[in-house]
Amino acid sequence: MKYDRVTHKKKKNRIKPITSIVLVLVAIMFVIPIIFTICNSFMAESEIAANYGRVFASVTGKGSSKFISETVHLKFIPDMVSFKQYFTVLFNSPDYLLKFWNSVILVVPIVLFQLVVAMLASYGFARYRGRIREIIFFAYIILMLMPYQVTLVPNFFVSEWLGITNTNWAIWLPGIFSPFAVFLLTKCMRRIPAGIIDAARIDGAGEWKIFTKICYPLCKSAVASVCILLFIDYWNMVEQPLILLNDSDMHPLSVFLSKINQGEIGIAFAVATIYMIPTLLVFQYGEEYLVEGITYQGGMKG
Repeated sequence: MKYDRVTHKKKKNRIKPITSIVLVLVAIMFVIPIIFTICNSFMAESEIAANYGRVFASVTGKGSSKFISETVHLKFIPDMVSFKQYFTVLFNSPDYLLKFWNSVILVVPIVLFQLVVAMLASYGFARYRGRIREIIFFAYIILMLMPYQVTLVPNFFVSEWLGITNTNWAIWLPGIFSPFAVFLLTKCMRRIPAGIIDAARIDGAGEWKIFTKICYPLCKSAVASVCILLFIDYWNMVEQPLILLNDSDMHPLSVFLSKINQGEIGIAFAVATIYMIPTLLVFQYGEEYLVEGITYQGGMKG
């Protein structure tokens, strides 16, 4: 028995370095595209053409005579750092900043109000039991399992019926009442021990006080993690604006990225870098909350 334990321990110690190496390689694979985009955003157009001309010749469709490279040279460090693309994006072409602020205007209200609706609805689902509640919550789960493309056509018809097509409300309303946050926060609130709530009720606390002083503080990390997930999800939305917003001036930057000066690849790199900054900052700031919120889902029992 002692020999088996020693053997098992030796095998476990051998597996740890292999697992670490595999995880590092996977992490590098995920990080390389981000580093590649950021580094190439500081390259001049001529250098990008020299390194990747053959690749982008088929993309632009403007003739390969403009490009001098027959082979692709994957390059991370520019020969000469150039800020021309960023100057063009930030000062010479207001379209890029307009699309960026379109993204902010569309995403921030959805995240804020969906959290408000989700927290109140989750408290109701967690506190009150009954057949009707179970049916409604089951419907929420079914809606959450459906891909957004399935509900896109009904959303379009409802928006036309309400007369809000080609307005921000066509994006805001389906997003605010999305079932994703309700489902996650309900599972979180159900794990709050009933004894805590009963003790508060005996002390004379009402429903609002129980919600604000007990349920919300205990679920704060889960709320933060849901906020991060919602922001990343809606920041990258493409289908909703394309279908529900006819005016291209109202489209967010996520839609506009595919149309950005296909002949000016350096600008495309610069805009993609600017577009990544909010999500990277949100994740960097909220990484601990995200991990804590996911861990909390299995940390408490009701």
